[in-house]
Amino acid sequence: MSNPFDRPSGPTGPDGPQRPGGPGGTGGARPASTSRRPGALVITAIVLVLAFMLLSAFASFWTERLWFGSVGYQEVFTTLLLTRIGLFFVFAGLMAAVVAVTMAMAYRYRPVLWPGMPGMPDDGMDRYRQLLAPRMGWVIGGAAAVMGLFAGASASGQWRSYSLWRHSQDFGTTDPYFGKDVGFYVFDLPFWHYIVDFVMALAVVGLIASLVMNYLFGGIRLSARPGERLTSAAQIQVSALLALFVLAKAVDYWLDRFDLVTNSGSIFTGMGYTDDKAVLPAKEILAGIAIVCALLFLANIWRRTWLLPSVGVALFALSAIILGLIVPTLVQAIRVNPNVPDREGPYIKANIDATRAAYQLDQIDVRNVGAAVDGAGELDTLDGMTDGIPLVDPQIVSEIFEQQQQVRAYYSVPNVLDVDRYEIDGTDRAVVLGVRELDQSGLAENDQNWSNLHTAYTHGNGVIAAFANQRPEDDSTQQTGIQWAEGAEADEDTLSRVAGEDGYETRVYFGEQSPTYSIVGQRPGGAPVEFDLPQGDRSEEDVATTYDGEAGVPIGNVFSQLLYAVRFSEPNLILSSRVHENSKILYDRNPRTMVEKVAPWLTVDSDPYPAVVDGRIQWILDGYTVTDKYPLSQRESLEEMTDDSLQENTGFQTLPTDEINYLRNSVKATVDAYDGTVTLYEWDEEDPILQAWTEVFPDTVQPKDQIPDALIEHLRYPEDLFKAQRFQFQRYHETSASAWFEGSSRWEVPSDPQRTTRLQPPYRLFTDTGEGETWSLTSVYVPRDKENNLAAYMAVNSDATTDDYGKVSVLQLPNEPTGGPLQIANTFATNEDVSAALLPYTTGDANRVPGNLLTVPIGNEFMYVQPVYTRRDGESNFPILRFVLVSYQNRVGIGTTLVGAIEDALTSDASTDGSSEEPTEEPTESPTEEPTESPGSQPTQEPGGETDVAELLRQADAKFAEADEAQQAGDTVRWARLMEEGRELIRQAVRQIG
Repeated sequence: MSNPFDRPSGPTGPDGPQRPGGPGGTGGARPASTSRRPGALVITAIVLVLAFMLLSAFASFWTERLWFGSVGYQEVFTTLLLTRIGLFFVFAGLMAAVVAVTMAMAYRYRPVLWPGMPGMPDDGMDRYRQLLAPRMGWVIGGAAAVMGLFAGASASGQWRSYSLWRHSQDFGTTDPYFGKDVGFYVFDLPFWHYIVDFVMALAVVGLIASLVMNYLFGGIRLSARPGERLTSAAQIQVSALLALFVLAKAVDYWLDRFDLVTNSGSIFTGMGYTDDKAVLPAKEILAGIAIVCALLFLANIWRRTWLLPSVGVALFALSAIILGLIVPTLVQAIRVNPNVPDREGPYIKANIDATRAAYQLDQIDVRNVGAAVDGAGELDTLDGMTDGIPLVDPQIVSEIFEQQQQVRAYYSVPNVLDVDRYEIDGTDRAVVLGVRELDQSGLAENDQNWSNLHTAYTHGNGVIAAFANQRPEDDSTQQTGIQWAEGAEADEDTLSRVAGEDGYETRVYFGEQSPTYSIVGQRPGGAPVEFDLPQGDRSEEDVATTYDGEAGVPIGNVFSQLLYAVRFSEPNLILSSRVHENSKILYDRNPRTMVEKVAPWLTVDSDPYPAVVDGRIQWILDGYTVTDKYPLSQRESLEEMTDDSLQENTGFQTLPTDEINYLRNSVKATVDAYDGTVTLYEWDEEDPILQAWTEVFPDTVQPKDQIPDALIEHLRYPEDLFKAQRFQFQRYHETSASAWFEGSSRWEVPSDPQRTTRLQPPYRLFTDTGEGETWSLTSVYVPRDKENNLAAYMAVNSDATTDDYGKVSVLQLPNEPTGGPLQIANTFATNEDVSAALLPYTTGDANRVPGNLLTVPIGNEFMYVQPVYTRRDGESNFPILRFVLVSYQNRVGIGTTLVGAIEDALTSDASTDGSSEEPTEEPTESPTEEPTESPGSQPTQEPGGETDVAELLRQADAKFAEADEAQQAGDTVRWARLMEEGRELIRQAVRQIG
């Protein structure tokens, strides 16, 4: 039989059929048909893309492993990897097994069907059955693998909760509602929730897989008569999977009961009246109903009727709506809202107690102090009590450090410097310091090539430091200029001498501004190529050096060079002659990043600070253990709690969110600025979360007694912990539930007088809160919505060498008017004597730059101190400290030194304080108009003729003469005042003349 699609046969010679274009035709040979298969070029491109993606992934993984090995924390990488892989395969395997078993059973017990089977309507699935049946093994395997991958990826992200569950600890404290140890909520409950959620996901995915397979192969026929739409096998599978889901939901309801003590309510975190009386019983009842529904689904396996399960599900849904939604809403509206203080009082009290324990607020010592008295103190006594007050503003003087100490354009210091203390000649001195780090943007544009950026300019050099109280090394009389404790000149070497005879290692390869990566190491027989800073002079002669520290990954072989070339997308790592057999690569060099990587369970303080310890520059960092599962404790955003005018983006990432309700400074960490050695030390040894993590990562955290004595001298109370505590204490200083709810005694952290949209930061200084002068971190409170008054003063002992380290003291003021920071700043800005003194320095292109407004306790009184800088316009002009302002005992004083300002305040008129004035929205940084003359500078009668003009000119001449004498005597304040009075007399004379 002929095929209609066959080509006709016949002679092929000249007389036979001819193709177009043959003899007698008009064209050539018939063109070959175009192939629809991808060409070799496309296949090659796809293979290359896939190969590059695999290479990139492998390069990222392997170079990360090499980095951990280079800093000595290979076991952390291994533990993380094995934990994540183990979780991935266990949960991926469970999900894949459930999907595969449900699909295989649905296929195995499918009804016998074939196309056009008599008595069976055509359901349109025949074509799919014919397509899938020969490939069913691949279909089942592929579906199981895909779902397993999703489940495994999700599970591998649970390594934290799994690790804490495996190594759970007891806190030794139980909650008042369930009697469970706090450790149950912190360590156990989160992972149990994940297990239950995973079981429900197994049931749902398995149910979907079973329904699809049964529908495709006839186990479910929607067009059949009721009662015949599911085969017996399909009904058994669906019933079993629904029973599993509902049973897991029952367990979920039971576990949800415990979440009531950690959930955030509208007023506070934790169990409330409605939760206790309505939500808790509802969840218990719903758990019981869910168990009954699960039993009904299991019974459906034998009874083969959906009536009872349907009734159970309807009852379950109705109960969930009534018990879970309607009843709690009615209880809240009828029982709670009309009587919130009475109904919620016991629950608020529980929240107060838990919050104070979780943030260690219950250990704060609160002491009442009396109101300031109107009387003068002794100048010598006040000078001794205030000689350590820092006048060098860490934010403002950064520009001075840049201008006076940065001898090369490719070095820089941070915008906000750090404050530390050093024992110099037996006296603790506060110093403001910053690391002279590499700033490659300072290189000329033509010099910013790959060799320079990554092989020549590789590191910073040394620290720059100034005495915070602006007194020289011998701590004698305060000077008007910066007193350097460490600088570029040969005689600016106090810290070098304190470090020892050989000084300290100045090269800084690991810092906050280090390059992305640097290639270091000297070629055999070659010369050093890394630029260094000459020491002891300002010579422009180049000095070369070579890094020889332990850290860094060797890249002397082509394989390593290839991996890093892929990681950094830089072919020069393979092609450049600067990369040789002795080369190492340094990367991930920011101290905070390094600690976060080797201790991924820590939340690291946002402010690493440098210290010269045992001849090395060490970056010191504070590590926190945190959780948001501490029962009944108030949950808040860590970023919000630590926000102030100096705070930049913190990037806290340990938890899925940055909300926490428990915080401990459990670890002190150091990073060597030269060789990158990372060391973790236990600090809060009683913290259960730290104890759990040290079991997860053994031998990564050193015992507390291994901390060197030289390092302990520079450990300090961390700022982020202090700011979180002051944030919570502004409300939780109240232990009465009714007073807490009313909020009448609530405090606030005041606005920064120089940036009123942000909060005032805490300050480090030597202060005395009644138990002797200590190195402290301090802050103040003002009444809520009343920033013109001072409510309390807060200070924490930051001297880690004393037994009282970490003791927080709060001095609470009586309910009497006492000027707060914003009001005092306004007083300084509007004071006539201050304006007159600053006028010569703030005219033309000069600007007034107010420094930190410090609050210092003096007995039961408080003194405000503020340095005032002036700066002229221009990039090369830096701020210069001109005056110090003091507010003490309702008096304002100004002087070129602190003691001069205190003396001026003691002898000034108390009425000049301006305490009766309300502060402006934002303190004026410079006088808005020229100051008026001082009392007594005007003539006693209204000028009315030439005699009066002559008298005015005579008085002006006398004022100028007195001003000259004051200038020669060095009394700048009196000179400025007299000059302004003389000018005003001349202006009056000019107006009189007409």
